[in-house]
Amino acid sequence: MGAEERVRSSFAKQGLMETLGATLVSVAPGAVAIALRPAPAVSQQHGFVHAGAVSAIADSAAGYAALSLMPADAGVLTTEFKINLLAPAIGDRILARGRVVKAGRTLTLAQSEVFAETAGQEKLIALLTATLMAVTGRDGIAD
Repeated sequence: MGAEERVRSSFAKQGLMETLGATLVSVAPGAVAIALRPAPAVSQQHGFVHAGAVSAIADSAAGYAALSLMPADAGVLTTEFKINLLAPAIGDRILARGRVVKAGRTLTLAQSEVFAETAGQEKLIALLTATLMAVTGRDGIAD
């Protein structure tokens, strides 16, 4: 199974992404994009997309970008992330673009930029930096 197929297969198994209504937009070596449509189910009290939902798609985009560069027998787990929320998440669509900054044998550094799209215009609303760990030899990690 190729890297793109592996990412798509893994994403399809993510219950949280399904619950949020997130979709996998694109997969390339070291780069993944995930989109989320604003809806009441993912909103906070002011009508913006909740920071937890923004963080979840940003983390997943970074993680899948890392997975796309890992060996076929490895999975990926986030060991830490930091997110800067720059503006309210409001628009027609929220898009997280994850990319690998540096891939290593054990640890990978990745970032996700999150944009709010409105009428075809993008506005940067969040920046996530994550450290991800390659994991092997555990049931369910690389399937």
